[in-house]
Amino acid sequence: MYRWEGGPALVQTVDFFTPIVDDPYVYGQIAAANALSDVYAMGGTPLTALAVAAFPTGVLDPGTIQAIFRGGLDKLREAGVSLLGGHTVQDQEIKFGYAVTGAIDPARVLTNAGAAPGDELFLTKPLGTGIVGTAIKFGRAPAALQAAAVRSMCTLNRAAAETLRALEPGLVHACTDITGFGLLGHASEMAAASGVVLAIDAHAVPTFEGAADLALENRSAGLESNRAWFGTGVELAGPVDEGRLAVLFDPQTSGGLLLAVASGAGRAVARALADAGVAAARIGGVVPGRGVVRVVVRP
Repeated sequence: MYRWEGGPALVQTVDFFTPIVDDPYVYGQIAAANALSDVYAMGGTPLTALAVAAFPTGVLDPGTIQAIFRGGLDKLREAGVSLLGGHTVQDQEIKFGYAVTGAIDPARVLTNAGAAPGDELFLTKPLGTGIVGTAIKFGRAPAALQAAAVRSMCTLNRAAAETLRALEPGLVHACTDITGFGLLGHASEMAAASGVVLAIDAHAVPTFEGAADLALENRSAGLESNRAWFGTGVELAGPVDEGRLAVLFDPQTSGGLLLAVASGAGRAVARALADAGVAAARIGGVVPGRGVVRVVVRP
């Protein structure tokens, strides 16, 4: 975030990645939704974007490249974001995304550092996109599961962000979007930044139907890295199914928002989100910090 005298502050973010679906148009849409997510997670409004792309030479037909750009542009238009240009390079592996500029009220910035004991935790999208994406590569993802994951990844966090901005100040103490570090990784970062412990009820976390069943055979390298990096700060308060635990560590693409909501305000915030078409699930609460433990996973 960059602040100057008068008017809103600027929010800058950039994100791009390799294809996770076969359809080039959908890939472009997902890449755009994912790149915009950081701005929404801070409570900002994305305004402009610059495309960042890498394509191999002489491999892709022009129609495929056009479809990727068209998918991204259509999603930017849905978000009310202007595409100002971009930059492409030659690379052996396809990569696509955006650098995004947004505006934010410096007095209403949401960060991951404000969670307080007694807060309620909410999650606005199901988990499992990393597992589903891996399964797609090996032809092991059922069509219905693929469709659900793609639909979620293409859904902007715009409605959730606009709802949070309209709430009374102070009801939402902390917010972060769930992306590459997975739920437990981003929850660990929120806990560390806030000096608290996040207690997550595994059974209450929304997941794509069938994702946990696929987890053991479709673990991405990112899932294993998340578990190795954040696992020492995660405490299990009881037995948790291995497939469901894998989903909690699963790296997400264009995931939902994790919210720490002030004690007693959870019902009102959930109702406001529901009125905006956002299904926010209550997944736990915040308790005082203790030692190296960042997250407690309850069965």
